[in-house]
Amino acid sequence: MPRAAAPPHARAFAAPPDGAVTPRAGSVLGMCTARQDGAVRIYLPATLDELDTRTSLGTRRAHAVTPSLRAALPEEDEEGLEFAAQLAAADDSLLLVAAAPHAPQLRLVVSADVPDVLLGEPDETAGPFVAASAVQLLGVVPRGWVACVHVDEPSASADVADALTGDEAAVERLGERDLLWYDVSEIGAIPR
Repeated sequence: MPRAAAPPHARAFAAPPDGAVTPRAGSVLGMCTARQDGAVRIYLPATLDELDTRTSLGTRRAHAVTPSLRAALPEEDEEGLEFAAQLAAADDSLLLVAAAPHAPQLRLVVSADVPDVLLGEPDETAGPFVAASAVQLLGVVPRGWVACVHVDEPSASADVADALTGDEAAVERLGERDLLWYDVSEIGAIPR
């Protein structure tokens, strides 16, 4: 699976309270693939300590199947596009791990289904590279909207730590690793 869009390194939703988010102009449904219930599957980079200490995840750059991602990977089917968005979120999770030195040194991606009004254009001031799958999460994702999580196996922690120091070989090794899938009910049992 090429990582072209990423740098190296059936639920109903209540409408958010008035003023809780500022949606971008235009429908995000035109931007991301919406499911039949109007929800959009997003891939949120996170850290394990966030998952341990919070009941929701707040605003941040997330990833989804966007028209830009479709254009970048025209030969991919829906599953391949979702995987590319997940990989981009895994790359972004490295930045969060770097900013949280006491968090377990493992990449974490939270898959969640959110109302389209919670998504906006990515914050391009956050760095020099904005992946084709990038969107901005404008509100809070409660634990009840989480579908599953994907995390490195504990043996990847040395590569994560080395990648954070700029070790290109470690970055490449992480690119070859698959993230392990965990159901929401298994979050507390994820090995650290």
